[in-house]
Amino acid sequence: MGKQKTKQFAAMKRMISLKDHRIKEKDRAKTIQKKKKDPSKLKEREVQKHPSCLFFQYNTQLGPPYHILIDTNFINFSIKAKLDIVQSMMDCLYAKCIPYITDCVMAEIEKLGMKYRVALRIAKDPRFERLPCTHKGTYADDCLVQRVTQHKCYILATVDRDLKRRVRKIPGVPIMYISNHRYNIERMPDDYGAPRF
Repeated sequence: MGKQKTKQFAAMKRMISLKDHRIKEKDRAKTIQKKKKDPSKLKEREVQKHPSCLFFQYNTQLGPPYHILIDTNFINFSIKAKLDIVQSMMDCLYAKCIPYITDCVMAEIEKLGMKYRVALRIAKDPRFERLPCTHKGTYADDCLVQRVTQHKCYILATVDRDLKRRVRKIPGVPIMYISNHRYNIERMPDDYGAPRF
């Protein structure tokens, strides 16, 4: 009996390189020549225009009653910290607050299932305003970033680090977060919006 040859899995046939000297000149891959940068040429960069509602470091569209966009994890962390959302917001801002929930955030809470039924019940509170979404998909972070970019009248309430990092790049949008069993507002940087001479 002869030895049986075992099959090799994921074995690839050797291919000839396009730069090989055996290939005809017209079929060979061309070497890409890099263009040297001209040091005297002006460097172009795109600078995002800030809306006129931002006067120095103040957003003039923000004022009582405050409109607060709420993220999914903000509701969950509020439940864990045993905080009443509307009352705690008023304690933080010393003014009337209107919490807003988008359709994407509601869909995200509904997807989480029975474990988060308390969060769903809180989100359906009549004191919370619903914002309909017209875009495709239900990714809440993109939806919230799009809203705060378009309308500068919102305060974003979130605990998500990635979402905070994205929103910090948008000027004039305060961020509400939870620390030490209470709500806080993130301070805006001092150099933000200051005139540059």
